[in-house]
Amino acid sequence: MTEITGETALLWMFTHPVRHVRGSVIINRQFDAMDVDAAICPIHVLPEHLEFMMEAARKTGNLAGLGLTKPYKITGHALMDHLTDAARLQGAVNFVRRNPDGTLTGHNLDGEGFVAGLSANGVSAAGRNVLVIGTGGVGRPIAFSLAEAGVASLALANRTRSSAEALADDISRHYAPVRTAVFDFADEAALEGVDLVVNATSVGMTDPDAQPISLELLSPEAVVADVIINPRMTTLLRAASAKGCKIITGDAMLAPQPALLCAFLGLQPRS
Repeated sequence: MTEITGETALLWMFTHPVRHVRGSVIINRQFDAMDVDAAICPIHVLPEHLEFMMEAARKTGNLAGLGLTKPYKITGHALMDHLTDAARLQGAVNFVRRNPDGTLTGHNLDGEGFVAGLSANGVSAAGRNVLVIGTGGVGRPIAFSLAEAGVASLALANRTRSSAEALADDISRHYAPVRTAVFDFADEAALEGVDLVVNATSVGMTDPDAQPISLELLSPEAVVADVIINPRMTTLLRAASAKGCKIITGDAMLAPQPALLCAFLGLQPRS
């Protein structure tokens, strides 16, 4: 475990609530494995305090950056001084670089990390017919990155249908070859012809018995991925495994991100 000193690159991870957070453990372990002198710590920030805490980050001289997780990936987007092309396109931020002048640059690694996590588990996104459930701060970047990776089609489902429709329009505008369709949340008809299901919601995190959609109509040849890290085996993944589907756990999306984050922040190994 990194010994935190005055030379350590510190990162805060803003979240609300905080007790569910396990991503910081994965990131810190990866920093250690890469011999990078950096550490990230979860910080419980109430929504009404988010702007104040962003200003505190600007004024904290030994802060390398921030992680933004539920529910701040979209609201934090509007509080950045600068945005990378990925963050601007995807409309969400999950990591922030504090620049030498104190300004904040927002980036998003969720989608890139998700596709890399699929690849690390032997799954290529190219040519697949995908259902993404949830089109918010995690679902949007994942959908964009899957489109960039060359999926054949994207079915999008969300509790607020207008959010899914807006994302479908954005995907079609930037990735015209990708066929898009919009479904109501939990509509099993969305599973027709799908060979990759992605749960990009928090369903299954606070209520361990909940799952965002029944998999009764899903082919056993399909892949089912969840973005939830805690619990690692959600009800959705257990149901998929029982059906014979290949499953991808939530930590697969996060595992590639520390190396990508180091490149974004300019952090180098000590040796």
